[in-house]
Amino acid sequence: MTKQLTDSRLANLGAKAICEAFSDYQSQFRAITQRARGRFVEREWRAAQVDATNRLDLYKDVVNGCVAEIHELMEERVSEKLLWTGIKAVYSGLIDQRDDWELGETFFNSITRRIFTTVGLDPQIEFVDSDFETPPTQPTQPIYRVYGRVAASPDALAVMLEDIIDEYQFGAEFQDKPRNLQLAARQIEVYLQSIGETFVTRTEMVSSVFYRNKGAYLVGRMFAGSCVVPLVLAVLHYNDGLVIDTVLLDEGEVSVLFSFTRSYFQVEVARPYDLMRFLRSIMPRKKIAELYISIGYNKHGKTLLYRDLLQALTASDDEFRIASGQPGMVMTVFTLPSYDAVFKIIKDYFAPPKNTTRQQVMAHYQMVFQHDRAGRLIDAQEFEHLKIERSRISPQLLEELKQMAKKSVTIAADYLDIKHVYVERRVIPLNIYIYEKSEPEARAAIIDLGFAIKDLAATNIFPGDMFLKNFGVTRHGRVVFYDYDELAPLTSCNFRTMPQPTSFNEELWAEPGYSVRENDIFPEEFLHFLGLHGTLRDVFVEHHADLLEARFWQETQARIRRGEVLDIFPYNQNKRLLKTQDLAPQSHGEQGEDAKVEPLLEEISRTPTVETVVYSHQTH
Repeated sequence: MTKQLTDSRLANLGAKAICEAFSDYQSQFRAITQRARGRFVEREWRAAQVDATNRLDLYKDVVNGCVAEIHELMEERVSEKLLWTGIKAVYSGLIDQRDDWELGETFFNSITRRIFTTVGLDPQIEFVDSDFETPPTQPTQPIYRVYGRVAASPDALAVMLEDIIDEYQFGAEFQDKPRNLQLAARQIEVYLQSIGETFVTRTEMVSSVFYRNKGAYLVGRMFAGSCVVPLVLAVLHYNDGLVIDTVLLDEGEVSVLFSFTRSYFQVEVARPYDLMRFLRSIMPRKKIAELYISIGYNKHGKTLLYRDLLQALTASDDEFRIASGQPGMVMTVFTLPSYDAVFKIIKDYFAPPKNTTRQQVMAHYQMVFQHDRAGRLIDAQEFEHLKIERSRISPQLLEELKQMAKKSVTIAADYLDIKHVYVERRVIPLNIYIYEKSEPEARAAIIDLGFAIKDLAATNIFPGDMFLKNFGVTRHGRVVFYDYDELAPLTSCNFRTMPQPTSFNEELWAEPGYSVRENDIFPEEFLHFLGLHGTLRDVFVEHHADLLEARFWQETQARIRRGEVLDIFPYNQNKRLLKTQDLAPQSHGEQGEDAKVEPLLEEISRTPTVETVVYSHQTH
């Protein structure tokens, strides 16, 4: 039947099939996203987690279905590039009146790359750059609401906040609404005073709510004098009603909220392009790619990251080289010094004592992609058939790839075809950080290390390899984890207290005098694996002695098995407006609840990591 169709007719049919599949994807994506409001109102936290996972799986399912349909439609002509040039041109015309045209281009690329297994780029059959230099459509209405001039006084700001809150119509009542508004207004007033402003000339708030986990976030900006001030209200829903838990007014705080270590927001938006520009106005250091990823359009974010990498390669002449740090047993890790990312390739074989497999490593990365990352696991973007000029590869890295990654890399005369690679944001390995930084910074990092471990535990994740080199520090001074080959569900582990010797002779035995099963874990040994000494060891024990006892882990397991969704806050505890004891019991949150630690952590978080220092991480 395909042979009887003209090229023009077949191109039209193919383009229409892909466009319909994209429309179907967007419809299902939005349907899941729209459920977030109801989940929040009804406090259906487990169901919200299921929705988040299902939305992540949706893209692959729709693409698979579309690829099968295209094969059936085009039969033996499915690989004719000239025909695909026509399909691309027709498809571009079909999406030019859509408000999500940029996502449509990425969807098309996903189809062609599946069919052709393209190495590098092929402008004939994919959108290397967008077909549209400027947006092909104009917004029919702004994505934000506008609120007028107010004095920077608690009463005036409280009235403005009440107007803002009321327009969102959460469908649930606030606990002591006047007090919520007064506390939030006071926080804003103090900030405006600190920058010398006495009036807010206008405020703009995104019309849609950003839902994630157990929080709802109202995102906007205030114009005060010559300043553009972020304004984010974090709303939580307790048994007794809603509360404004905090107000975020600093670019760094908002950037952490949208971090690459967090799960994606559920936010309804008909025209993502405009939302990205709004968000960029309050987080100018964020890449547009990261912002798309943050609201669940990770495939388009990956497209933009790739374009960004190509631009970086064009603008530089440095070589890719093996990353600094201890060599990995599972991954070959390399970096481009002028680019803020690391590239991780799974080795062909793993030296003892590693007994994992390539498939298991990939499964762990997939688990991280689908799991609540708790602000502690780096989001890895998976690339296939990444093409890099051979001249940009250092001799040491080239030799490493020849020896250790033949299954993942094809080395041609002029270029390398990297068949499979994970790309992650570059951070400073913790074992390097604590020696390179000042004592207060090192202390703060070790304290946050404990909270990072606790945050992972709260989301049913046990890191496995508890070595400092497997943790890193972001530019905001936050500790994250990036070695995924030994990750395990916390509830699959058997935490035990190490039996005491029953005699002097037993103390002298080289091997333990008790049985140890594969999943047995003895928290008393964690200090040995962390390798902390002196003051930093004392700091960890002072603040996190509970991590060294089986009881903490067993109690956390019990809460998870009971179906509890534990709270993890994407902001410092001292930013919360209401005292913890005034509300339902809470967990430690993002950076912990120790009042002595918070001021130090906040001070350190304001000191960005020097971007030009070339550090990277290696996996164990």
